[in-house]
Amino acid sequence: MGCVRVVSWAYLVSYALSMVGNSLAGVVLPLVVLQVTGSAWGAGIVAGVTVVPAVLAGLFTGVLIDRIDRRTASVLADVVSAASIGMLPLVALVGELSLGWFVVSALLGSLGDVPGLTAREALLPAVVRHGGMGAERLTGLRESLGALAMLLGPAAAGGLMAVFGGAAVLWITAAASLAAALVTLLLPRGVGAVGGSAGPPRLREGWTALTRSPFLLAVTGLNLAALFVLVAFQALILPVSFIDRPGILGLVLSAMALGMLVGGAVYAVAGSRGPRRAWFVGGMAGVTAGFVLIAALPSAGLVLAGAFTVGLSSGLFNGLFGVLMIERMPEETRGRIMGIQNALMTAAAPVALVAAAALVETVGPGTAAAVLTAVWVVAAAAALRSRSLRTLEEGTAAAEVLR
Repeated sequence: MGCVRVVSWAYLVSYALSMVGNSLAGVVLPLVVLQVTGSAWGAGIVAGVTVVPAVLAGLFTGVLIDRIDRRTASVLADVVSAASIGMLPLVALVGELSLGWFVVSALLGSLGDVPGLTAREALLPAVVRHGGMGAERLTGLRESLGALAMLLGPAAAGGLMAVFGGAAVLWITAAASLAAALVTLLLPRGVGAVGGSAGPPRLREGWTALTRSPFLLAVTGLNLAALFVLVAFQALILPVSFIDRPGILGLVLSAMALGMLVGGAVYAVAGSRGPRRAWFVGGMAGVTAGFVLIAALPSAGLVLAGAFTVGLSSGLFNGLFGVLMIERMPEETRGRIMGIQNALMTAAAPVALVAAAALVETVGPGTAAAVLTAVWVVAAAAALRSRSLRTLEEGTAAAEVLR
């Protein structure tokens, strides 16, 4: 029984450590780039060069994840992430950091971040089978731990930078990713093993499995819509609207992370009770209400309430979708499907930013917020009306896998 428990908790702890590493890196790296180069343009270059490699890595490493042991793939991805960050203070010890080194680090990191997320998600069904923890509890706890990393990571990064300086914090960030890899090694070797197939996995098989499943198409479209609206609000519309009150932006992110923490915890405790359709409809209604509140831009109080509501509701239906993915995604193509999904999400973020910028320049932030909210309302209404998302109970999974 003890070994069984280790499987679930090793997975959760490694996930949390990986998220902590990503959260720290998201704050520390831009600050260190600014300290070394003295240029905001340099920080933008470092962020921009990772988009295309991350998308390609998400697409093609899914094939590798479906070929090798998914436990091993997760470990390798975390090691790559650790190396991409750890190389920077190492270079600083023996030479001089420059913008080129940061670009090399970012490119290497892009080969670990999205594939690592894909490998960890592909590993989830095996953890449920071997770990003795219900899928609802496991996915709910995972959502809560991810939100906790989002909530504490930026504050921890700022405090560590103030106390230790950039080089030391880069070592700490790399250590978090390396620790995630080491904890994943606590999983028994058989967990995450990929079953035999008729031939070598090909990317097009993942596309076929995704496009032939009405359920997977609906979930992918809904997640893309949510990300599109959320990135547009967080990265552009809110900063423009509260340019004279920059502290509000940090509070918005904290309120959303706190909501996700609560929502994930609620689903972990109660997700197995009641009809799944009720969880789905409740989550969708909550996210919609939250975006409506956020669109009330002049009111900081309403924006904060909306951010918490979006986070809370996202924690609920993200936990549910995690369970549904375990049940309804073909096991033999899981890595490729999730790689495609994560690649699409990575590509959607800069598209959302450009679209939001065009809207703000054309019609102003208030109207842009209303347009984005309308986009989400349309997507949510389509999801609620989708036949593939009407019957979500476990006994109906088989019919939705492939058509």
